[in-house]
Amino acid sequence: MCMIKVVIAEDEPSILLSLEFLMKKAGYQVYIARDGAEARDIIDRELPHIVLLDIMIPGMNGYEVCQYIRSSPTLTNTRVVFLSAKNKDSDREYGYQIGADLYIPKPFSTRDLMTKINMLAVSVRQF
Repeated sequence: MCMIKVVIAEDEPSILLSLEFLMKKAGYQVYIARDGAEARDIIDRELPHIVLLDIMIPGMNGYEVCQYIRSSPTLTNTRVVFLSAKNKDSDREYGYQIGADLYIPKPFSTRDLMTKINMLAVSVRQF
């Protein structure tokens, strides 16, 4: 069985460290990015199964990274999860419109987040 690769793009150090710890504890191979350009470079190199994106990251924002993923034929099975403080209905609708698989508002329950990520990982393994 292949190890699920997860990219976390988040510029808030405490959230980044917490997510990295949770994902590694769950057995995922984790790559971290502190801005959109770094996320895109890692995504191109690693072809991850799941990408966790903060929307308000420096450089390319999370929306732009999501659009980049959705425009790439090699990333068609990559799952995109927005983790964002942008919690208006219009923000969520736009996130889903451009291709997000999940939109999780901050602050979030780490237990709920891991349940949802584990469910996405199961769907990824079917490809």
